[in-house]
Amino acid sequence: MPRVVLVGPPGSGKSTVGGVLARLLGVALHDTDSAVEAAQGRAISDVFVEDGEPAFRALERAEVARALAEEDGVLALGGGAPMDQDTERLLHGHTVVFLDVGIADASKRVGFDRSRPLLVVNPRASWVRLMNERRPVYERVATHRVDTAGRTPEDVAGEIVRLLEQR
Repeated sequence: MPRVVLVGPPGSGKSTVGGVLARLLGVALHDTDSAVEAAQGRAISDVFVEDGEPAFRALERAEVARALAEEDGVLALGGGAPMDQDTERLLHGHTVVFLDVGIADASKRVGFDRSRPLLVVNPRASWVRLMNERRPVYERVATHRVDTAGRTPEDVAGEIVRLLEQR
């Protein structure tokens, strides 16, 4: 079972904070988006274009289920992963941290480039729409919520370590 699972929208810092957090905890980071890309031998954006979003979501669902069962470090999920009902169910019983972020910080971090297939058309409006749809799920699956706005990855990871120590 992972020590902690990170969820949140694009630009919340799941991969970056996850790396710092893994170092602080002395464990490995497993990023499900990176794992899907490695298994497919291509970028997620290519999977979206070539195979469609449903195909990507099936790959993502399988990788998240595997990682929740087999990984024991820090697990960073893709932004849309918790939206899957099976994945949401699997997250119950895990320590899940929702990395919350506003659009101003998210846009600085990700730049809303073409590697984010759901944000290609009108990135800012798309991000706001996605966040409005996803926020209730992120909040529902989360054991803890950490605001990342204006904070360094080290500050955020430090707060998560303190939260884990309180449990």
